[in-house]
Amino acid sequence: MTESPVIPLPPPKARRRLREAAALTQAQLATRVGVSRETVRAWETGRTTPHGRKREAYARLLARLAQETGEATETPTTGGTGATGGTVPAAPPNVAPPPEGAVPEGAVPEGKGEEEGSVEPGSGSAPGSAPAPAPAPAAEPEQGPPPLTPAQAFDALYAFCAPALVRQAYLLTGRRELARESVERAFQLAWDRWPEVARDRDPAGWIRAAAYEYALSPWHRFRFRHRQPEPPAAGADDRVLLAALLKLPPAHRRTLVLYDGVGLGLPETAAETEATTPAAANRLLSAREAVAARLPRLADPAELHRRLAELASTARLRAAESPAVRIGSERRARLLTRAAIALTAALIGTTTLTLWTAPTRYEPPVPAGQAVRGVPARMAQGALSDEEVTLRNKLREQLQDGPERLVPQAR
Repeated sequence: MTESPVIPLPPPKARRRLREAAALTQAQLATRVGVSRETVRAWETGRTTPHGRKREAYARLLARLAQETGEATETPTTGGTGATGGTVPAAPPNVAPPPEGAVPEGAVPEGKGEEEGSVEPGSGSAPGSAPAPAPAPAAEPEQGPPPLTPAQAFDALYAFCAPALVRQAYLLTGRRELARESVERAFQLAWDRWPEVARDRDPAGWIRAAAYEYALSPWHRFRFRHRQPEPPAAGADDRVLLAALLKLPPAHRRTLVLYDGVGLGLPETAAETEATTPAAANRLLSAREAVAARLPRLADPAELHRRLAELASTARLRAAESPAVRIGSERRARLLTRAAIALTAALIGTTTLTLWTAPTRYEPPVPAGQAVRGVPARMAQGALSDEEVTLRNKLREQLQDGPERLVPQAR
């Protein structure tokens, strides 16, 4: 009796991404499989691995979610992330190996070619014997699907992560337009650095961190359109819960959304918020107490997780199309490049003009004027003395012009 093969499972992070893409909470998925929510969290974090019938049910559910969401799953043996960021689909988990002794289609059983009554090459056919079957052609090795291009891999990642990220950003900001803008800006940044993001161990986590950073930026308060009030939520409980979330400090709000909303573990939450594990635990407890003070029935973490998922789902948020995000990223990169080139040209022109018009030798500055001192005061003219009168008469008697003045006279 042969043992049934072990059904392969996607990596723990891929399991969580499949659940988020299907908009399922850990409690809902646990109900479908027939386990507790803590067990599902342990499976998604990699602390434990399902076995037996639970493994089969879990694998079939993940395969069904992958088919519904159109996401390619990857297994530790055959799947993986390529250099372009695309995932290679793994073999279907429900396909069992052929039973022992079964002959593959097109193959010839051993010993049949040498049976009695077979015709050897070059000899005539024996009476009453059937002609020997022609040898089957060698089967060509199966080739996997072609690798994804960078644009196709980016579009697949965007279709998988964008809807959930928009809802999470709405919980952080309380603004629908800012939530969509945060996700688009994060994906534009990811497309600018796609080789780095494609080789990252968790591309979805990389983009989620960028979206959270942009959404919680304090500079948004200075923008005019963000000063206008946002339309309130439809339900009264939703408005109270959203107001309680927005009253929290940004670090506490982010920790609460990651742990109770997204479903990350405490170490992963601490790493993404750039804090130690005790600090993240204290932030989480403080945030839960603040929310429970306004809504006492949300003191249960499971109920809080359910209400966060409902609040994000009722906002009716929709992300932009993936090609528009890629085109916007490329257009923004071209604009920044042209601005940098224009600024560099302006600096070069200013430097050239300065060097052309600058003096080539040192010119001392002109000193400031100073007042002349020691000059006697101007006085009125008085009566002439006898000598001055005689000199005046002598000057009047002599010729003032003519050649006679040029001839010296002897006295």
